[in-house]
Amino acid sequence: MSFSKVLEQYRDFSYRRFFDGVSNADIQSIINKSALTPLDFLALLSPRASNHLEPMAEKARQLTIQYFGRTIQLFSPLYISNHCSNHCVYCGFNCQNGINRRKLAVDEIAREAETIAASGIQHVLLLTGEAPQVTPVSYLVEAVTCLKKYFASVSIEIFPMEEEEYQQLEQAGVDGLTLFQEVYDPVVYKKVHLAGRKRDYRFRLDGPERGARAGFRMVNIGTLLGLGEPRSEFFLTGLHAAYLDDTFLDTEISVSLPRFNEAECDYRPDYPVDDKTFVQFLLALRLFQPRAGITISTRENAYMRDNLMQIGATRFSAGVSTSVGGYSLAGRDDTPQFEITDERDVAEMAQAITAGGYQPVYKDWDRSI
Repeated sequence: MSFSKVLEQYRDFSYRRFFDGVSNADIQSIINKSALTPLDFLALLSPRASNHLEPMAEKARQLTIQYFGRTIQLFSPLYISNHCSNHCVYCGFNCQNGINRRKLAVDEIAREAETIAASGIQHVLLLTGEAPQVTPVSYLVEAVTCLKKYFASVSIEIFPMEEEEYQQLEQAGVDGLTLFQEVYDPVVYKKVHLAGRKRDYRFRLDGPERGARAGFRMVNIGTLLGLGEPRSEFFLTGLHAAYLDDTFLDTEISVSLPRFNEAECDYRPDYPVDDKTFVQFLLALRLFQPRAGITISTRENAYMRDNLMQIGATRFSAGVSTSVGGYSLAGRDDTPQFEITDERDVAEMAQAITAGGYQPVYKDWDRSI
């Protein structure tokens, strides 16, 4: 069984016809339910549901506090390489961009880790481009071994791997995997991924399942909002999260809501998502998957993130650099993967969380020995 089987059920689904049949009474009834079906979730993503954001927000707020308390977990991303063999039209690292390519040595990774850890952060997300010939498993194991000296939790957001490779990283100390499908529509997927290993739609789609089987305690997925038709894309994202949650009972499933932001390219998305729709998606997801973590990155501005913590977000990045060596080795001619919007450092982010009536969480677990 694979999530691809679930996708197949919706291959010829008429979203427009479904949305045309959704009434205000339907939305009110769904908000009052204790558990939602996939089609309930889809109804909450409908244009009709955009008129019901206040009751959705109140329910989402209640559910988030019930399952997560008044807490926001903080983490920082750490880019260790921007070498990439993919031609993704929306990404600053794509192989066609004439940027300065770098791969950090282990001692440079340690300097970056020291700088991040000094801010109080204990959860770090390690990132690379997709160039396994430059960043093989052996190099990644070295990097993780180094990072475990500084952080309680090391997650990865790298190229999809075989299950056995994920197992090697899990044994080295990795406990979380972030892997975005980027876009679930296979036609759009081919249009925006022009060359490289990332062209393999199915291998990427099955990556979260391989990671869960490899033993990662947390798997985080998402779609890059703007690439495909947003309501159907986010519906499939929610279904993917539900499938993983039902299939891998020992794995924490979370969802990110990355929204397209400018990178070092001229790409402009066909389906930009406005703030109101973005909020609607977050609320619908919380009502559908009340136990799922929801990550909001620094692609969103400070005002947006400060308000989203009140209605469903549970995890924020803070003090972010999206460049290789961007913490301790800043000042070189490095290109970020994407432009950030919320530039607050960790202390400023923690202060904003506290001011909102929530508790910033720097560390929430330890690996048993």
